[in-house]
This record gives sequence, C-alpha cells and structure tokens, in this order.
Amino acid sequence: MGKAVTLKKYANRRLYDTEKSAYVTLEQVAQYIQNGRDVVITDAKTKEDVTAFILTQIILEAARNKNTLLPIPLLHLIIRYGDNLLDEFFNKYLQHVFQNFIAHKQAVDGQFQQWLEIGQQMTETARKSLAGMNPFSPLPGPFGPSKKEDE
Repeated sequence: MGKAVTLKKYANRRLYDTEKSAYVTLEQVAQYIQNGRDVVITDAKTKEDVTAFILTQIILEAARNKNTLLPIPLLHLIIRYGDNLLDEFFNKYLQHVFQNFIAHKQAVDGQFQQWLEIGQQMTETARKSLAGMNPFSPLPGPFGPSKKEDE
C-alpha cells in the first residue's frame, strides 16, 4: 500500500498532509485509511505522536453521527473498571479478534466465490451436453415407440 501518510496537527485542530502540502479533514484522513494507507500524526509544536488520539476522534465522530458506537452496558463496564482493564482488553484481545474476523470473512468470501464458479462450470457443462439433443425426438427404451416384430 506504500508508506504511511505523515500528518501534522496544529493548535487550531487543523491537520496538514505533508505529502500533498495541504490541510485535510478528519473525513479525508478516514478515507486514507479506508483506502489502505496508514497515517502517522504528530503535534506540530511538541512533536508528540497523536495518531491514536486523532483516530479515536474519527471513530467517535462517526459514532456521534449514528448516535451509537458501543452498547450502553458495555460503556458502563468500561467506565466502572477503568483504564487498566480497558488497556489490557484493547492491547491483547480486541486487535486479534478483529484480525481473526477479517481472515475468517475473507476465507468464507473466497469459498463462496469458488462455489459460484463451480455452479457456473456445471451449468456450462450441462448446456454443452444437452446442446446436441433434440427434445422432440422419441425417447429410446421402454418409453419410446414399440417396434413391430416380424410375424
């Protein structure tokens, strides 16, 4: 996918794309990521890495537009048990769950595509095998016309 897009965050909350030499919106940053690019965002003044903060902001903005991100009982648990539990969960488990889900989804999608191709091949084979047959010709065997035997 190429190297990461480097962005600088200025005090006025604006993000500057150093690759394009232009300011970008959070929606444009989200589009970079959806297109497969990674982003690295640093504070222009302190040089601190603020990538996680900005990406979280993008997710929260999207959730605000839909008025939901996580179920309310889960949000209560996160607040109740605090940062330690949350850090452990996100760092150890959630990323692996998403990666496994994506791998499983890709495998299922691939298998489904193979089934479609097999179905198309079977249809083509059946069409070719029936191409020389005349559906109006008499049937051979016990269902066909009987032969008159010589007397």
